[in-house]
Amino acid sequence: MQSSTGQFWGQARVCVNVTLQRPSAAMGEYSRFIDWDKMDSSIQDQDSKELTSTEFQELKQLARQGYWAKNHSLRAKVYHKLIGNIPCRTVTPDANVYRDIVVKIVGKRSGSTLPLPEFVDDSLVPTYCLNAEGVGAVRKIISCIASQFPDISFCPALPSVVALLLHYSRDEAECFEKVCRILACNDPSKRFIDQTFLAFESSCMTFGDLVNKYCQAAHKLMVAVSEDVLEVYSDWQRWLFGELPVTYIGRVFDVFLVEGYKVLYRVALALLKFFHKVRAGQTMESDNVQQDIRAFVRDIAKSVSPEKLLEKAFAIRLFSRKEIHLLQMANEKALQQKGITVKQKRYEDGRTGRQNVHLAVHAENFKSEIVDVKKMRDIWSWIPERFALCQPLLVYTTSEHGCSLSRFFSHCEGHEPTLLLIKTTAQEVCGAYLSTDWNERRRGGGKLSFFGTGECFVFRLVPEVERYEWVVIKHPELAVTGPEQGAGTPLAADPSPSSAGAPSDPSGRLSPFLSARHFNLPSKAASMFMAGDRECIIIGGGDGQAFYIDADLNHGRTSHCNTFNNQPLCSESFQIAVLEVWGFIDTMSS
Repeated sequence: MQSSTGQFWGQARVCVNVTLQRPSAAMGEYSRFIDWDKMDSSIQDQDSKELTSTEFQELKQLARQGYWAKNHSLRAKVYHKLIGNIPCRTVTPDANVYRDIVVKIVGKRSGSTLPLPEFVDDSLVPTYCLNAEGVGAVRKIISCIASQFPDISFCPALPSVVALLLHYSRDEAECFEKVCRILACNDPSKRFIDQTFLAFESSCMTFGDLVNKYCQAAHKLMVAVSEDVLEVYSDWQRWLFGELPVTYIGRVFDVFLVEGYKVLYRVALALLKFFHKVRAGQTMESDNVQQDIRAFVRDIAKSVSPEKLLEKAFAIRLFSRKEIHLLQMANEKALQQKGITVKQKRYEDGRTGRQNVHLAVHAENFKSEIVDVKKMRDIWSWIPERFALCQPLLVYTTSEHGCSLSRFFSHCEGHEPTLLLIKTTAQEVCGAYLSTDWNERRRGGGKLSFFGTGECFVFRLVPEVERYEWVVIKHPELAVTGPEQGAGTPLAADPSPSSAGAPSDPSGRLSPFLSARHFNLPSKAASMFMAGDRECIIIGGGDGQAFYIDADLNHGRTSHCNTFNNQPLCSESFQIAVLEVWGFIDTMSS
């Protein structure tokens, strides 16, 4: 049912007519598991309301506006219709399967005493507005799901999804069938709930990358107050499926069923933005920022309404679904290469087997003539999550290897990405994160030509800290992305000069994240990331250059450029005291 625009429902039509009366009448059909004293009182007294046939764009707007949020029966029927439209595996457990297996699996045990399967990872089991029967039913349904989905290895969001859908189900069997359909979706263009540790962990890394780009102030705070930023961001699904009050997660789920997984990223980013706004300048209530964020989300009604939360979420001009999928796949590949495909062992002191992200730059092994460990850790907090787990490796320095562009290239080729650091004779410090192997310059056939991706950025550290990312990230109006591809649409190898510089892979490879060819740019000036030949290296272009460095690696220039929309990164004409290039070495898999 995917339309030509890659949206989730395309031509699917949802036709629901409901005349809502008093709770004892119309809502009785969907009230078996609900403690109405806990529910928002405004839901119980509504006029007649209808939802007629609607196309995707209309349905999308109605979901965002909360059209059925205050009408319990209408929401239940819309959920039934939307979930019923999800394409599933040929054999997907339904309500009849539940009725056949529940007695055998549960026996005479009370639902509230049933142990949860290991794959929910000791997740919160939110009760929301469920009554005692509903609380027990959640565990019964999860136990039955576990028996039918042996391939699920990690799914911490499941208890929340079951508990929420139980509010809008006639009985346990109907709720079981709804959840099974979500889990058994077989359309590669759709993604709902992570069901493996690899998918979950890569989504956490992807969320961290999005925070780094769209919530820079909040990210700076997280780096300052936490020892492991990825550990903080690994909580992002818990904020939604666990801590968020039922009125809020209900509104999120309305849109999620229509628009898909990207909605979850949006809302989590909005939560972090609000947390930073409310808590910036305040002393954290605990030593653990994770606990502070959880508490904020639990009590979000004190500061932010559901409408304001969604308004903030959809004001974020996020990457296209295609780009987010490419980032997710890059993160999954990095995890696989590091051997992180199952949940890591947790030690007695609470640490996991995963390396501490914030401390990835080890003081005892790090030595630079340009930056100290603290500054390098600050830079490390800016780089993509899939490389943040690596150690810095000095691959070239003018102090040791001499001031020669040919030596620069010979030492840097084969390393991707790289970090360029410059210290001027005026003691200014600046640099660039470069996404692509310098070997890529050879594709220009001897001509100076630009390559790289939108993950490149430039920065200065001294006299003050400032980072400048690809201009399209902050100003997406400068580029129009092509039609959004669904999350599972195969993406061929990128044959363009902007692709990564490794030798061609006969099995094919994913097109790089933020490759300029994915965007309809008004001019090449918006994507002049990096270039080099025997005469010079250039970083950033269009009405100036962020860096121009001569063949002797002795003199350089810096100015505003269109690619990064940066200010000069140091004195506009400068002499180089020391230049270093750092690569990224994976110490985890070894």
